[in-house]
Amino acid sequence: MKKLIFIAASAVALLAFKPVENTTWSLDKAHAKLGFTVTHLAVSEVEGWFKKFDATVTSSKDDFSDAVVEMSADVNSINTENDQRDTHLKSPDFFDAAKFGTLTFKSKSFKKVKDNLYKITGDLTMHGVTKSVELDAIARTGVHPMTKKNIAGFKISGTLKRSDFAIGASMPTAMLSDEIIIIANAEFAKN
Repeated sequence: MKKLIFIAASAVALLAFKPVENTTWSLDKAHAKLGFTVTHLAVSEVEGWFKKFDATVTSSKDDFSDAVVEMSADVNSINTENDQRDTHLKSPDFFDAAKFGTLTFKSKSFKKVKDNLYKITGDLTMHGVTKSVELDAIARTGVHPMTKKNIAGFKISGTLKRSDFAIGASMPTAMLSDEIIIIANAEFAKN
């Protein structure tokens, strides 16, 4: 009898178990920008961005503490508002876009620091090189007043070295800083 009760209780527990579902958040491209800043001649900041990129966030927790961020950008869409510079950045001297046309990032951890502040660690691949990078993030959530969908906004920033990815290897740091500031602002809608 005890064995039958144990089997029945186990069956009820298994049937009542509901796996945690991952929720995917899709990028609202009209409200997103993936940019960078580099110092030129140690005196001025040059900004640029990628016109074509996509990203998703997948999480089973409302606070995003288990989120996975995946992003890809088309290197050929790089824009610094200077055609000559953009062509040079796409050349083998820098990104070599003909050979390495896509830049990717996939997070390994998305850890909550406090409130809406996070540390993201993940693999960034550029110019055929993959390196682990750590980024800072601010996350905010809300409800879109027109669509009534849940939305989330992320501001992600960090600094990396172009030399780690062999980008612009022939360019001395006196001309172009080794440190590149990355900044992404993105709005996502819950699927």
